[in-house]
Amino acid sequence: MTQRDMAGILNITPMTLRNWKKDKTKLYEIVIKGFAFDEFIEKSEKNLEELKKIQKEFELNK
Repeated sequence: MTQRDMAGILNITPMTLRNWKKDKTKLYEIVIKGFAFDEFIEKSEKNLEELKKIQKEFELNK
């Protein structure tokens, strides 16, 4: 995800996000970690769905 994407989601300008990175490092860090966490959750949900499909196929082949 780009800074432009993140800024859009936060309803701020990319310049504001860059300013946070420079002037409000803790705030920027929290925002970035929040987006990373969201991506982790999304990937985990996809992996869970894939595992459920594999489990279902395995049970059908018993």
